[in-house]
Amino acid sequence: MAPKKFSPEFREQVVRAVIDSSRTVAEVARELHVGPETLRNWVNAYRRAHPEVVAVISQSERVELERLRKEVRELRQEREFLGKAAAFFAKEYR
Repeated sequence: MAPKKFSPEFREQVVRAVIDSSRTVAEVARELHVGPETLRNWVNAYRRAHPEVVAVISQSERVELERLRKEVRELRQEREFLGKAAAFFAKEYR
């Protein structure tokens, strides 16, 4: 099967959808029926060609991001523990 050919306008539109929004490459690729690796290559090429466009997060955003990552990590650990506890008690009461 031959690879699809996409117009430069379409490529730029898809790349801007990733860069201008908080959506991931995988989400945009799935929505627009483009391979995620293909889109990732397009985004990386665009960022190399346009380094001034790359968004820089501020220190306060960086601190907030780290706090949220820590919270997500803790919540995942709690969820895993609660799942194991529920399985244990379900097994005990049979």
